[in-house]
Amino acid sequence: MVVRDRMQKGYAYFLTEPVGRRFHPDFRPELTPKQMLRLGVFGGKYMTDCAREFPKDWFERAKLCPERHDAAINYFGVNASKPLSYWRRKGWIYPEDPRGWFQWYCRYYMGRRCADDERQIRRWRAMGRHIAQIRKHCEPRDLGCRRRQRQALLHWAYDSRKI
Repeated sequence: MVVRDRMQKGYAYFLTEPVGRRFHPDFRPELTPKQMLRLGVFGGKYMTDCAREFPKDWFERAKLCPERHDAAINYFGVNASKPLSYWRRKGWIYPEDPRGWFQWYCRYYMGRRCADDERQIRRWRAMGRHIAQIRKHCEPRDLGCRRRQRQALLHWAYDSRKI
């Protein structure tokens, strides 16, 4: 796969696993990238110039806003994101995935495996603390309770609508 978008030109990677299969045993996302985009994540701004890299059907009915981040597009209607500049300052951006975790996940889902997989899977697992907080403070499936945490979990492929 050769990437040509606003953030990467000429980056190439190989797809070595079947799409959506053969994930690391510790990595069990509850949502596919396609489902996440349809639900509304990242204020709709994420990956609006990347449609050529991923399957066309991922972007059918996706909630996107190429002009700006719009929290109203998010499933829970709240902002649960930090700007990319924040993630860069923290050193959490892997150079091959300049957009961050979701870009890594989309490429992993498509079948790419890379040196950053273990770190990203550890970061994904760490989001479990938010699940614990929702379970502790909310009635089951009370989608109005802790909406920001629920939206953040959607950003990390956890289906917080089921908690």
